[in-house]
Amino acid sequence: MVAAPAQTASLLLLLPLLVAASSFREAPKFRNGESCPATAIHIAMTLDANYLRGTAAAVLSILQHSSCPENVLFHFVWVRNEPAVSSAIKATFPYLRFKLYRLQTARIRGLISKSIREALDQPLNYARIYLAQTLPSGVGRLIYLDSDLIVVDDVAKLWATDLRGKALGAPEYCHANLTTYFTDAFWASPELEGTFRGRRACYFNTGVMVMDLEEWRRGGYTERVESWMVVQKQRRIYQLGSLPPFLLVLGGKIEGVDHRWNQHGLGGDNVEGRCRGLHPGPVSLLHWSGKGKPWLRLDSRTPCALDYLWAPYDLYRSHTQHPIF
Repeated sequence: MVAAPAQTASLLLLLPLLVAASSFREAPKFRNGESCPATAIHIAMTLDANYLRGTAAAVLSILQHSSCPENVLFHFVWVRNEPAVSSAIKATFPYLRFKLYRLQTARIRGLISKSIREALDQPLNYARIYLAQTLPSGVGRLIYLDSDLIVVDDVAKLWATDLRGKALGAPEYCHANLTTYFTDAFWASPELEGTFRGRRACYFNTGVMVMDLEEWRRGGYTERVESWMVVQKQRRIYQLGSLPPFLLVLGGKIEGVDHRWNQHGLGGDNVEGRCRGLHPGPVSLLHWSGKGKPWLRLDSRTPCALDYLWAPYDLYRSHTQHPIF
């Protein structure tokens, strides 16, 4: 029996949803322990097809290591409604508590300047600047996480960070040389260079942040970051996406978090993406910031050693299995 044209069209529309949903194994259900409080832990992440595999691994790692996994509420921000993507999340995590939000991109696109890597120029890379406007006012505090990481500790410990009245908390790296994040034009201008005068502006990676959205709104931080994006359009003062304007506004003004919560740079730099090792010290979160992503390197059979730490959280149904040894 041959399907009618209308039926065929309907099947073709459903096909991407079915393929996406079947591309991932279903994650187990994780339950709360007896002593869990009745409070939610809010985690915000971006969501799109290109990073869906990383998002699924990150979510699994968070739930697996959480003492109260049913308390975790995910807030996924996307640029457009992608039914195949949301279908995959629902099928992979049937019991997951999550909400979806549409990022308004018209204004953002007009502020974005070309950087050294195309992936950094997408509006979704700037979503972290607009969380206070995108999420409902009832969400006063959250953890923002990139999609290229895994958590290997109880995320409630990070949630418990005392921000001491500040809008943002993150691991700081005060040995980093800030001159590398800005152009010669920036440092040659006394007006611009003076931005950091009088404060110890340490580097911090914006892929792991504890945020007080109420304080963020009160301080007008979205508008302050945007103002530097306008300067960038006019004078080209940095090369690297959404990170530099964060540093300009908040460098030296955040609450420091233990370095174990962002062992970053595992994806190498933003051009070569070469293998890197861990920083000294304990590890609660591994972050493949940089060009190299573990799922791409594993699939191409050119993995870095640390990519094998990501592999056990990979829920993607691959035609080939990643060798563990």
